[in-house]
Amino acid sequence: MELRRPGTTRLLLELDLTEPPAEPGEDPLERFRSRGRRLLRPTLRALHEAGDDPRVVGLLARLGPGLDWVTAQELRAGLAVFRASGKPTWAWAESLEGPGTTAAVALAAGFDTFWLQPGGGLGPLGVATETTFLRGALDRAGIEPQVERRREYKNAPDQLLQTAYTEAHRESLTRLTASLWQDAAAAIAEGRGLERDRVQQLADGGPLTAAEAVQAGLADRLGYRDEVHAHARHDLPEGTELLFADRWSPRRLPRLPARRHVALVEVRGGIGSGRSRRGPMGRQVGSDTVAAQLRAAAEDDRAAALLLRVDSPGGSAVASETIWREVVRVREAGKPVVVSMGSVAASGGYYVSCPADVIVAAPATLTGSIGVFGGKLVVARLLDRFGVTTDAVTQGEQALINSSRRRWTESEQARIAAAIDAIYRDFVAKVAVGRGRTVDEIDAVAGGRVWTGRDALEAGLVDELGGLRDAARIARLRGGLDEEAPVRPALRVPPVARLGRPRNSDDPRARAGLGLLGGLGGGVVGNGLGSGAVGNGWLHELTGLGVGYELRMPELRLL
Repeated sequence: MELRRPGTTRLLLELDLTEPPAEPGEDPLERFRSRGRRLLRPTLRALHEAGDDPRVVGLLARLGPGLDWVTAQELRAGLAVFRASGKPTWAWAESLEGPGTTAAVALAAGFDTFWLQPGGGLGPLGVATETTFLRGALDRAGIEPQVERRREYKNAPDQLLQTAYTEAHRESLTRLTASLWQDAAAAIAEGRGLERDRVQQLADGGPLTAAEAVQAGLADRLGYRDEVHAHARHDLPEGTELLFADRWSPRRLPRLPARRHVALVEVRGGIGSGRSRRGPMGRQVGSDTVAAQLRAAAEDDRAAALLLRVDSPGGSAVASETIWREVVRVREAGKPVVVSMGSVAASGGYYVSCPADVIVAAPATLTGSIGVFGGKLVVARLLDRFGVTTDAVTQGEQALINSSRRRWTESEQARIAAAIDAIYRDFVAKVAVGRGRTVDEIDAVAGGRVWTGRDALEAGLVDELGGLRDAARIARLRGGLDEEAPVRPALRVPPVARLGRPRNSDDPRARAGLGLLGGLGGGVVGNGLGSGAVGNGWLHELTGLGVGYELRMPELRLL
């Protein structure tokens, strides 16, 4: 038996990817909800750094089919760093079937050995997106969508306006899915030592049983959990302990005095005005909350650079502009801004990113969507069917412009179109300034079109391909910091301080969304005029229509 000194226990790091790793941020409720789940950032840290730890002797991962594309790519990049240390890696899965399979198989291809349970399967491989169109149902119900948008690729409203893909919509989705599949197929081919055409044949001929997957070279061995673990431990030191990768930490170093750091601000969720909150459609990041964090970063003398993590399909044009302004002010304060794009950073998510010094996106990030739309659903015919009548008293010719009970008049539609035009021109101009290009150059790649990160790099909308750690490295470099400089939340309010009342609007407690309940509630978005007015707020929550103008990417569900 090997004799070990205290503190020299050998560690076999373990990944459990049967559900996507959590990225809870600073929200107390999100942290509570993520209890028991593995955490993404410390997992990535372990993959990138634990290979140099003499206590760590290998990596063992259990995979599942639910990974999103960007998370799989970040994990694969970290896995490559860990494998460069020469330490063995194993992966296993009971089965890889259903949505998200391709991302998991691409990740599995990066391990030394991949096992499948005998009764499991693998597939389907490939990329697809499906869209449900509601126009036919709306027509039957007597509901008419009225929408103005800029421009042809801004296809978020198409679910309400069309019964099938338009030519522009299909063109955009065809390129998106092709780009994602090219990346995934290349990763599988490289990792498994297969020709690219062979991967395509296997995808077209799937799904596969576990035995067929091994025979085809997509997996190495068949076995159960106990067999995988026994095989992994066979050549490892006796007494090696399992440790979840996100629980790993380097050996403790002496506590250093406070030093300069990179400030981290997150924009995760749909973008709206006010404080960050949760509504019927999920998390909404509030412009007041993010703006307070950005101001804190600009005013903190110890913050040498800003790392802006964006994972958002967009939302309110006004709220996006509010955040954009504060990002610009951080740069005006002399601090470099580096954006790390997550799974999606499009429309409003791109709007808030465009002033950055450097934009880093994953190859599979969905970004761009430089466009705008706004409108309403007219329910007049639906009400007529039920014998419901309405009447109104107005002061001002345009007072009922948002009414869902009537169509726009010609003058109202002209005003809506003028507002949409103005927002689009301003969006394109802001991107042009941020990217250091002409308006015409940006307009050529705008039009509401969504790009993958890889294609956005070629289009000049992002600067580098990579993940959060790559963006942090660039932020440290731009900020003149050493490579070990910490990344810290730009604004932190101690738990006890959260109980107090804010003194003024500059008090972090006023707008930071860090109250005791972490921004619970928030309800739907309405116009605040009560039932006697045209409260279209619930339609806004469900469709993005009804109040204000939207910089929102169309929803994509990749299978």
